[in-house]
Amino acid sequence: MATIEVYTTPTCPYCHAAKALLADKGVDFTEITVLDPAQRESMTQRANGRRTVPQIFIDSAHIGGYDDMAALDRRGGLDPLLKR
Repeated sequence: MATIEVYTTPTCPYCHAAKALLADKGVDFTEITVLDPAQRESMTQRANGRRTVPQIFIDSAHIGGYDDMAALDRRGGLDPLLKR
């Protein structure tokens, strides 16, 4: 299985959608809440300057936000990354 990290905030609807998509895929992921400024700065550096949430990483590769991950799934590219 892949290592999945999702940077989120508690009230973000796109964060909830991203977590639901990953849950539907049956994969485990680590959620990192970025309410702490240091965590947000770490996310921003890893995500090439992107400050919005969610930011999703699979095996350290930056996937992007929810829309990016959903588009990848529609193209059939998400499952291979998840190693399903």
